Amino acid sequence: MISKDDIKKLATLSRIDMDDAETEKLAGEVGSILEYVGQIKEAQVGTDAYIFGPHNVMREDIPINESSEHTEVILKNAPKRDGNYVSVKKIL
Repeated sequence: MISKDDIKKLATLSRIDMDDAETEKLAGEVGSILEYVGQIKEAQVGTDAYIFGPHNVMREDIPINESSEHTEVILKNAPKRDGNYVSVKKIL
């Protein structure tokens, strides 16, 4: 478990002002976090456990709409158009 003096030292190094109540509360919280990390470190993992290798989880890129199916609807809502494109100001 981490002591209140360690928390005060870390607060000083971090240039954080903490009163005694905050120091005590933070010492308890950090202590419980470190205890949990210790439990994770002690977990036994068998060497026969199946390990997933890299694999593609993405779907095939198959178009579901016909080409230019929604073009007119979108261009009707645009403030300005140039043929089948939305016209915008050039920003450099």
